[in-house]
Amino acid sequence: MTGSAINLELWRPVVAFGLLLLIAVGVSAALVALTRPYLARYVLAAPNQRSSHRVATPQGGGIAVIAAVVVAVAIAFALILDLAASARTLGILIAATLGLAIVGVSDDIRPLAATPRLILQGLAVAVVIAILPEGMRVLPFMPWWVEAALMLIAGVWLVNLVNFMDGIDWMTVGEVVPVTAGLLIAAALGALSPEGTVVAAALCGAMLGFAPFNKPVAKIFLGDVGSLPIGLLLFWLLLLLAGNGFLAAALLLPLYYVADTTITLIRRFRAGEQVTQAHRSHFYQRALDGGLPVDAIIARVAILNVSLIVLATTTILFPSLETDAIALVAGVALVGMRLYRFERSA
Repeated sequence: MTGSAINLELWRPVVAFGLLLLIAVGVSAALVALTRPYLARYVLAAPNQRSSHRVATPQGGGIAVIAAVVVAVAIAFALILDLAASARTLGILIAATLGLAIVGVSDDIRPLAATPRLILQGLAVAVVIAILPEGMRVLPFMPWWVEAALMLIAGVWLVNLVNFMDGIDWMTVGEVVPVTAGLLIAAALGALSPEGTVVAAALCGAMLGFAPFNKPVAKIFLGDVGSLPIGLLLFWLLLLLAGNGFLAAALLLPLYYVADTTITLIRRFRAGEQVTQAHRSHFYQRALDGGLPVDAIIARVAILNVSLIVLATTTILFPSLETDAIALVAGVALVGMRLYRFERSA
């Protein structure tokens, strides 16, 4: 009897988080189906230099994704008793996320100028940094103000790069689902807090619910209302992972997105191009223009992300400077090889 009771207690969190993920899937899918006809009438994304679609397609599917995250997090308080202590943190996180979603809605309807957009993004990122657990440090060898400045820059960059990379069908799904799955594996290994696990499960489920509508050829796009707050949530989750002593894992999980966007930006800046203008210079876009089908591109990115999850998990299971260094070198090599092959496809 005692053994059975212990086993039940061990499985209870797994069941709760699994149920939470499924709730997010259902809510997201239902809301996309309900809102898509309305968005098709009022919020259409016309093809431009950056886009890969040829006909106007409704955007704003991120409304359903973010709403599903909010609903799932709210329900989590009934499923997970230990979450009460995190109510303030999660409440502020959701408020910042919704605030950035409103910025995204405005940008989807009428594009904002770069300066106010960056200021609003910076405010949201600053709020997320402020709610980190007291005393948590990501780079403890640096003065706190230098660390805070670097985190602010990194947060604004991650928010924007998720938006930049959302250029073909399923690309954001193919990135966010593996990253959040990697975070859930980290949580199972004790590397992520309960509130972080809740948000990771909710975001993973919400993206899975959105996935059938965004598969090639997409019936709806996320829009800035989805990509910007998704970037903010990922930033907070990765900060928690890094702050718990697993910086290498936090760097490895989003490494493909970070590398593709950062290298592309540097190239465009060095070439004297206007970096704020729409473009088709990302490595995956070059591969698409070179004839590689969308599903083949997404499959290659997904396989790469699975490899990065394995490397990140290894650094959690065997924490040491040597393991971190080897995993990071391997991750950089894998990502570099994928970028090179995408470019060769052009």
